[in-house]
Amino acid sequence: MWKFIKNARKAKGMRSRELASLLGVDQSLVSKFENGKRLPTKTQLIQLSNILSIDSDELMKEWLTQKVLEDVKQYSFAGEVLTMVQEELASYYPERKFADLSIEKTLNDIDNLKNELDQIRAFENHRITEALEVEYTFESNRIEGNTLTLRETDLVINKGLTVSGKSMQEHLEAINHGEAIHYVKDLISRNTIITGRELLGVHNLILRGINQDEAGRYRRIQVMIQGSNHMPPPPYLVEKQMEDYFIWYERNRSNLHPVVLAAEMHERLVTIHPFIDGNGRTARLIMNMILLQNGFVIANIKGDNTSRYNYYEALDEVQTSGNKDSFIRFIAEIERQSLERYLSILK
Repeated sequence: MWKFIKNARKAKGMRSRELASLLGVDQSLVSKFENGKRLPTKTQLIQLSNILSIDSDELMKEWLTQKVLEDVKQYSFAGEVLTMVQEELASYYPERKFADLSIEKTLNDIDNLKNELDQIRAFENHRITEALEVEYTFESNRIEGNTLTLRETDLVINKGLTVSGKSMQEHLEAINHGEAIHYVKDLISRNTIITGRELLGVHNLILRGINQDEAGRYRRIQVMIQGSNHMPPPPYLVEKQMEDYFIWYERNRSNLHPVVLAAEMHERLVTIHPFIDGNGRTARLIMNMILLQNGFVIANIKGDNTSRYNYYEALDEVQTSGNKDSFIRFIAEIERQSLERYLSILK
């Protein structure tokens, strides 16, 4: 643990007192972190990851290793205990199996495409990224009924123009979604782990100026999803189910394929339906935050009638039958297509 912190601090050219100031602790405590005499709290660990640009997963692994050793090393049967823990974890985090074997093939294709992309990332540039982000905003809003065209979406976001015949809400939906993408990218740049705070921050941007009273707040009334047989949980269960949502994420974010994790986080969020409005856009942004964090590209679900129907059908199957394969297959296929297109642009 101390090597991670001390080496990262020195690589940043930062003195221990500077790090202590950013953490809001005494310099002596930083020294104890660095000489192995004290473990940071989990909150301090996240701060250290962000301040020192240390991979949060690697830092967490070191932290947990030291924490477990500290708890068991005093016992002569420590080795037996660790073996028992390993056996328990094997059942607690079972390997994901799919009834639909095509999903594994698609995931393998995705991994191969990502490896290919990693070889030519030097050709990436901000103009391509910005153009694809405008497309993503256009399609994500079109799924929800926004009638701005792709060109109009670009003019509203990047030129600040008003399009005649389009409502103020449609303009705000484009502007807000564009800002939400920037917010997500900022979170990614700081190695931020998704928590309730970040999710509510995304939702607040999505509904800003459209429904200010509900922006960034869990719903307090019962809702129904138009065209779906699924009934979201009553409002008094929303907060508890969202707590479970983030617990599930913490337990699985290092164990599942990133595409599967992203699809699951998307589906679980829209199934809870924690907001009055903006659930779909928020869920797709959280999904794509996970993909981008792991070096993949935005999975851009199209908003045309056929694509939207297939998207909602895949979601409805999960919510009514509990079979997640159809939705995971749908998202995996979208990501595969998005990677192929991105590679074709760079080459």
